[in-house]
Amino acid sequence: QVQLVESGGGLVQAGDSLRLACAASGRTLRNDVAGWFRQAPGKEREFVAAFGSSGHIYYGGPVKGRFRISRDNAENMMYLQLNSLKPEDTAVYYCAARGRSPFSSPESYDYWGQGTQVTVSS
Repeated sequence: QVQLVESGGGLVQAGDSLRLACAASGRTLRNDVAGWFRQAPGKEREFVAAFGSSGHIYYGGPVKGRFRISRDNAENMMYLQLNSLKPEDTAVYYCAARGRSPFSSPESYDYWGQGTQVTVSS
């Protein structure tokens, strides 16, 4: 069993940065496929980034080059650095664990956090 808790969201201006954190308990993230998704009101859940198998990292097209996923294995934490934020990045951001291929599909993950709100004003 894995419990995930996201934090770090907030209200920022366009161009600002945020660092989201996902704290995991019950199972380490080190050996798991894990990642981040986001969901805006009225939209489907969208893939953001993930640690895949064999150490590979994947990013969704809309965020590639602006966001960076990382993890601290000693603390069982996963992070998402959001840079150059745009209003269209506004969404609830979720971390997910125990994933498998295809890593960009929400249906590929077994565990989810409650999400943290990111709001970017223009």
